[in-house]
Amino acid sequence: MEYIYAALLLHAAGKKPDEEGIKKIIQAAGIQPDEGRIKALVSALKDINIDEAIKQPIQPAAAPAAPAEEKKEEKKEEEKKEEKKAEEAVAGLSALFG
Repeated sequence: MEYIYAALLLHAAGKKPDEEGIKKIIQAAGIQPDEGRIKALVSALKDINIDEAIKQPIQPAAAPAAPAEEKKEEKKEEEKKEEKKAEEAVAGLSALFG
């Protein structure tokens, strides 16, 4: 994220987010810059209008509903299994003490 913030800071200052500018900001923040990440970011931002991207509303990632429901079902099944094990343990103890 810090690389994106550096690019946005340069843009807000009216400067083009380039490799050297991002590198200087990252270093000023006390972070060892990763040249590969910087190059990838500059390359990715080359065709993006930052002003337009900022104006667009954030769209949350659409998570499928099925996995959440499956997790709930799995939890219920696990709880049932645990209850059954507890009942079996109690039944086994009662058989011992009669």
